[in-house]
Amino acid sequence: MSFSQLASDFYGFETKLTETEREALAGLRAWLEADVKPLVNDYWDRAEFPKEILPAFHQQPVFGMQWDETKSFENSAVYRGWAALELARVDASVATYVGVQNGLALGAIGVCGSPEQRAEWLPKLADGSVIGAFGLTEPLSGSDSAQGLRTTATRDGDEWVLNGAKRWIGNATFSDIVVIWAKDTADGQVKGFIVPTATPGYTATKIERKQALRIVQNADIVLDDVRVPESLRLQNANSFRDTAAVLRLTRAEVAWAAVGVAIGAYEAALAYTQERIQFGKPIASHQLVQQHLAEMIGGITASIAMCTRVSEMLDEGTQKDEHAALAKAYATSRMREVVARAREVMGGNGIVLDYDAARFFNDAEALYSYEGTREMNTLIVGRALTGKAAFV
Repeated sequence: MSFSQLASDFYGFETKLTETEREALAGLRAWLEADVKPLVNDYWDRAEFPKEILPAFHQQPVFGMQWDETKSFENSAVYRGWAALELARVDASVATYVGVQNGLALGAIGVCGSPEQRAEWLPKLADGSVIGAFGLTEPLSGSDSAQGLRTTATRDGDEWVLNGAKRWIGNATFSDIVVIWAKDTADGQVKGFIVPTATPGYTATKIERKQALRIVQNADIVLDDVRVPESLRLQNANSFRDTAAVLRLTRAEVAWAAVGVAIGAYEAALAYTQERIQFGKPIASHQLVQQHLAEMIGGITASIAMCTRVSEMLDEGTQKDEHAALAKAYATSRMREVVARAREVMGGNGIVLDYDAARFFNDAEALYSYEGTREMNTLIVGRALTGKAAFV
């Protein structure tokens, strides 16, 4: 499929992708516009996930693209960022499904799994024959997961016994496995486990009444003497430092997704201002509306530039925690400003789901907080700048 530069890419960053990457992105965009975009408002309203899209979804050049075992062509972290942007430009919940399945579940096994575990699980997660989730956050532990994790793992012969609770776990109501992070009662170190959701003692209950990312099926998980064999312990996850390595890889893609949310809201607002007639002419011709649009595209463009560079650093092997943290904090802050302006230029219609801005406005709040709040990411950057940790 021929590539056409996204109009919202004001400085043309997309053109720096390889020809193969641009063609893949064009195909992904076409599929999202034709098969996903018409569904999302209805599913968002009902707080349900469109499972019927999954077979075709897992054929898109999105899943497993960073791993030798599963990638369909050579690609860059910048390409994977643009894919996250395209997903979120249509719907943030669909992008979050990929973030959980591909970035967190598949990524945890890719980073921390043994060669045998990678060979078994990466292809299944990539093709969608196994749905995954990622269990780190707990009812009483979010930002302080490195120290405050309460879920425990106790070795018992060739098995591990897991006890505890997890909260806000995306995909968990219909996943086949969950990567559970728990503290080893013997050494106090955080370790990772691949837990089949059919295991006795495991329960997942959908979190109701959410007002953001309503399509994402978040769950409360309870682990009551859940037994998993040693073969399902991630063999290279030996401390929270290893957990953090997984999060660093996904944090930059959340920044890209934030740009996608901002673009989705901006595009909806731009189209609206060209059609809405007030005082005898489209409101797009009014100065204050144009100011809103210019401010929006400015925030979007600056965020794309930062995300592009932080992904280039990942490809170069120079990206550190503080680089991904700054991109996530900055891009989500600009996203929040853009979706507010998009809602504003629509007036009262901006709060009606039919015009899309309301969905982007609400979903932005979840992206602003997950994968590290703005405050925590800011403090990660502050630690790098000063050499002093303000959150220990």
